Amino acid sequence: MTFSEDEIERYARHLVLADVGGPGQQRLKASRVLVVGMGGVGGPAALYLAAAGVGTLGLVDDDTVSLSNLQRQIQFETADTGQSKVEVSARHLTALNPHVQVRTFAERLSFETASQRVAGWDLVIDGTDDFGTRMAVNAACVRAGVPLVSGALGAWSGQVAVFEGRPCYRCLVPDIPPDAETCARVGVVGALAGLIGSLTALEAIKRLAGAGDPLTGRLWIHDALTGRTRTVRIAADPACPVCG
Repeated sequence: MTFSEDEIERYARHLVLADVGGPGQQRLKASRVLVVGMGGVGGPAALYLAAAGVGTLGLVDDDTVSLSNLQRQIQFETADTGQSKVEVSARHLTALNPHVQVRTFAERLSFETASQRVAGWDLVIDGTDDFGTRMAVNAACVRAGVPLVSGALGAWSGQVAVFEGRPCYRCLVPDIPPDAETCARVGVVGALAGLIGSLTALEAIKRLAGAGDPLTGRLWIHDALTGRTRTVRIAADPACPVCG
């Protein structure tokens, strides 16, 4: 796989970077990443993946842009309100890097549809704030053997984890919490979305380029109010209905 002169200049800082270089950038260009949820996590993640030169990006979201999104979803502008999130995002990503192919899916994934949508992708990023969708995407990734990078946030805290085989997301969250704290319910500081979205993109880039030590089987947790961060290992649940 070769690079055009434009790509060589565009990816110059990757091409000279230890642990990426030409081979790693070629792997990024050949990669296909599905981003589920084009909100506060998926939006920044998709921007950085496009900028990094991931060859094909798939965007999944059935929502439209609203004014309340703009406080944290930096991929949108005021003029985008009322329009499809995936279509607006596709335009911005293509404008950022015309070498990236973008596919859009204006839909909400379920246990019935997730397997078909996940099939054929090299990695999935889940940036949704709905536990049902997270469970469906996780189950589909386990069945297909596709690595999953999960990012979540609420109020002043955020977390990122990478799942590949065992343990899976269901080991971490066995059941849907009865009183789930969504951003709409408890609020969220806008800049935190950029942090979590960027880290999910970083973990995806590491995994795809074969660089460093991804957060596989580990959960990175950040408390933005105190500035404290910790990483904990996720235990595989032998009774997990998905990967057990």
